[in-house]
Amino acid sequence: MSMFEKAPADSSGSERRRVPRFPFVANAEVVDTKSKAKLNARVSELSLYGCYVDTINPLPKGASVFIKIYTAVDFIETNGMVAYIHPNLGMGIAFFEVNPHFLPILQVWLLRAMRDMKSNAEEQQPTK
Repeated sequence: MSMFEKAPADSSGSERRRVPRFPFVANAEVVDTKSKAKLNARVSELSLYGCYVDTINPLPKGASVFIKIYTAVDFIETNGMVAYIHPNLGMGIAFFEVNPHFLPILQVWLLRAMRDMKSNAEEQQPTK
């Protein structure tokens, strides 16, 4: 099972994932390494091992891809594979060994996403 496919529900009905995914918005360029088809899309979730890309035309499950994710300040690029698709919505991409040069950028993005998620959750808490 890939890291993006949902693990079977446990007895309580909740899903288990290998690593947490965090809301993260960035632009992405995804290239199908076989056909060389290029698509510009938006990343909406990120983890240490992959991302979810919003696109109405996802590539087929199992497609080998090269993905570049970029913000106004930084970018990362890596090879990956389409782990699953949601037709007309998007696709989960599992990263293959991110180059060590890009790991610090990915880690900063994830730390920022965790902080944002925590502060948003705290803002949602009712005050006593």
